[in-house]
Amino acid sequence: MTEYYTEGTPIQDEKAPATTIEKQWDERRFHTNLINPSNRRKLSVIIVGTGLAGGSAAATLGEAGYHVKSFCYQDSPRRAHSIAAQGGINAAKNYRNDGDSVERLFYDTVKGGDYRSRESNTYRLAQISVEIIDQCVAQGVPFAREYGGLLDNRSFGGVQVSRTFYARGQTGQQLLIGAYQALERQVAAGTVEMHTRHEMLDLIVIDGRARGIVVRDMVTGEIETHFADAVVLASGGYGNVFFLSTNAMGCNVTASWRAHRKGALFANPCYTQIHPTCIPVSGDYQSKLTLMSESLRNDGRIWVPKKAGDERNPRDIPEAERDYYLERIYPAFGNLVPRDVASRAAKKVCDDGFGVGPGGRGVFLDFTEAMERLGRPAVEAKYGNLFDMYKQITDEDPYEVPMRIYPATHYTMGGLWVDYDLQSTIQGMYVIGEANFSDHGANRLGASALMQGLADGYFVLPNTISDYLAQGPFDKIDENHPAAKAAADGVRERIDKLLSINGTRTVDSFHKELGHIIWEYCGMERNQEGLTEAIEKIRKLKAEFWTDVKVTGENEELNQTLERAGRVADFFELGELMCIDALHRTESCGCHFRSESKTEDGEALRKDDDFSYVAAWEYGADGSGPVLHKELLKFENIEMKQRSYK
Repeated sequence: MTEYYTEGTPIQDEKAPATTIEKQWDERRFHTNLINPSNRRKLSVIIVGTGLAGGSAAATLGEAGYHVKSFCYQDSPRRAHSIAAQGGINAAKNYRNDGDSVERLFYDTVKGGDYRSRESNTYRLAQISVEIIDQCVAQGVPFAREYGGLLDNRSFGGVQVSRTFYARGQTGQQLLIGAYQALERQVAAGTVEMHTRHEMLDLIVIDGRARGIVVRDMVTGEIETHFADAVVLASGGYGNVFFLSTNAMGCNVTASWRAHRKGALFANPCYTQIHPTCIPVSGDYQSKLTLMSESLRNDGRIWVPKKAGDERNPRDIPEAERDYYLERIYPAFGNLVPRDVASRAAKKVCDDGFGVGPGGRGVFLDFTEAMERLGRPAVEAKYGNLFDMYKQITDEDPYEVPMRIYPATHYTMGGLWVDYDLQSTIQGMYVIGEANFSDHGANRLGASALMQGLADGYFVLPNTISDYLAQGPFDKIDENHPAAKAAADGVRERIDKLLSINGTRTVDSFHKELGHIIWEYCGMERNQEGLTEAIEKIRKLKAEFWTDVKVTGENEELNQTLERAGRVADFFELGELMCIDALHRTESCGCHFRSESKTEDGEALRKDDDFSYVAAWEYGADGSGPVLHKELLKFENIEMKQRSYK
C-alpha cells in the first residue's frame, strides 16, 4: 500500500487551550487578540461561498467593520446549496425536557462519528448550538411551534432525544434566507462587496500567507485577481465526485482542491456520507439524485417483504409478511439509527434479494401507521411539501403507497484540515462549514450540517480570525506581484489546455465513469482489492481525459462545458486521493466500511490502536504521491467503545 504514498511528520492542533473542555472556548476567546472598530475598517477578508457558513460569516464580519469581498459561482447567494437542506438544525435547548444537554449533544456527535472527530471542536459546536437558535429566531426564521408557542422539536437518527428545530421540510431554505438578509444588509451598507457568477480557480500565497484568489468571471471569461489580508473558504463539500449525489449540479471541490495544491492539508477524504433516505436511481439518464429528509424517519417505518423477489403491491403484503428490519436489528433506536448504519442495513437487505422496485434497489418507507395514529392532516402539516415533492418526481402518492428509498451520496465529512481557530495549514486561510473536516468524524448525524455552518460563520470565525488579522494590515499587493501573476498565468494555461484538446468524449461521460468507479469501489463498502483496482482505473481514465476530452466553445463567453471540465479535472485527483486514504485505513468506522474489518454479526469493527487519528494529506507536487500527516486523537472526556444502537 505504501507504494501510493509516503508518511510525513505528525501534525497537531496547537490552538485549543490546555484547560477543561467546558472552559476551552471561553478561554480561547479571552486570549484572542482583539481589533478596535476603527482598525477593522483597514482590514479586508475574502470569503468564497455564500451558503450558511459563508453567508453568515460575511454578514457578521461586515457588521463588525471589516471590508469583505464575497464570491459565489451562482447568480445569487440565495442559490447556495444550503437551501436544499430539509430536515432541521440541532441545538441542545432541551425544550422537550427529555434529558438533552450540551454534554449529551457532544456525546451523541462523537459517538455518531464513530470516535474519529476532535473532542475540542465538537464540544464547542454543542455549546454554540443553543446560541444559533436564538440568533435565527431574532432574524425571523419561521421555526415550527407547538400549541403553547414554544419552538417544536423532532428526533433525528443516532439520538434518543428530540433536539432538532425545523421549518417543515424547508429548514435550510429558511435559515439561508435569514443569513442572506443579514448579508444583503451589509452589502447595502457598503461593508460587503458581492461578486456573483465568479468561480475561484486558484489561491494566491505570498511568503506563506494566503493573500488573494484568482477567479474567472463566468459570464465574460475574464480572469481576475483579488487581494485581501485573509481568505476564508466556505465552498461546501465534494459529494459530486460520485457524479450521482444529492448535491446540486454545480457543487464541486475546485476551491478546496486548488488550496490543497498550494499547501493546505486535506483531511480524511474517504469519509463521505451515504444518506439512507434518497429516491432510488431510476435510469442511466439521471445526473443527480433527490434526498427525502431524514425527518421522515421520525414517523415512517422502513421495511421490505420477508419473501425475496416479492413484487406484490405493498398494500397487498400483510403485516406478518413484512420485515421491519431496522426495528428488528436495532430495537433501542429502530428507524432512527445513524445514517451509516441505516444505509448499510438497506444495502444488505437489497443485496440479499429483498429489495423492492426496479432492479431491487429500494426499501419501503411507510406512513400508514403514522396516519392511523396521528391522522392524515397531522402528517400533512409535518411533511406535506416532502410528500408533494416525492409525488412530482415518482408519480406515486406516498399517502396511498409507501415511498421507495435507497442510500446515496449526500455529505462529506472530509475536507481541508483546520485547527481550533478554523485556520488551515496555510497562514491566513480559514475554512468553515462542510469545506473543513473538523466536527463530524467518520459519520455526520442528521441536522448537524446546518448547525456547523452557522456556528462557524456567526460565532467561531469572527472570534478567531481577529487573532490573525491583528498582525495586519499586511503589505499591499496587486496583480503585478510575481506570485499573483504566476497564479493567474497558471489558470489561463489550464483553460487553454482544456480548450485545445478537442477530443471525442464529453466532459459528462468522463465524470459519469469516474463517479461509477468511486461509488463501486469507495462507496458504502470497500476492500483492498477493489480500492487498488480503483486507483489504477482512475489513473487510466484521468490520462484519457487529458488527451480525449472535448470542451466546446471559448473562454471569453458563458461556457458551462469549460466550467465542468475544470471541476472534473480536480475530481480525478481528489478521487484518487479518496481511494488511497480508504486503502491505507484498514478498519471500518462510520461511513467507511471495510469488508475485511467487521464483527461476527456484520457490524463495523474499528481498530483504535492503529487508526485513532486524522489522516491529513499533503499534495504530492513532485509526482511522488501524497504525504500522510497524522493528527492523533485523544479522548479524555468520552470513553471510546464499539458503537451499539441495539
